[in-house]
Amino acid sequence: MSLFGLYNDWIVIVLMMTGFYMVIAHGNLVKKVVGLNVFQVSVFVFYISMGKVRGGTAPILEEGIELYSNPLPHVLILTAIVVGVATTALALALVVRIRDAFGTIEDDEIHALEDEA
Repeated sequence: MSLFGLYNDWIVIVLMMTGFYMVIAHGNLVKKVVGLNVFQVSVFVFYISMGKVRGGTAPILEEGIELYSNPLPHVLILTAIVVGVATTALALALVVRIRDAFGTIEDDEIHALEDEA
């Protein structure tokens, strides 16, 4: 197996590190929320790619089919997507409230305003 044969793993690693970098390096709260979403998508891709069986079909009992894919990871990811959308909506609503309260969404400016008060 070649190093580039595991392209799903490479995609997961690149997405995960990109999201992690966005959360750590940026002071803008909206960029941090986007970074968390990119990180979350990498976890989704990881679970979906691990749940797929090469040559497997949907678990519907028919004659002649011997290899089935497990549908549980896909169902769990569907639930996680719904939770992720709700969490993103809540995070963006909090960012709007923070902007209304402090007048900015930059992390260092918020800390400076808190230190003055």
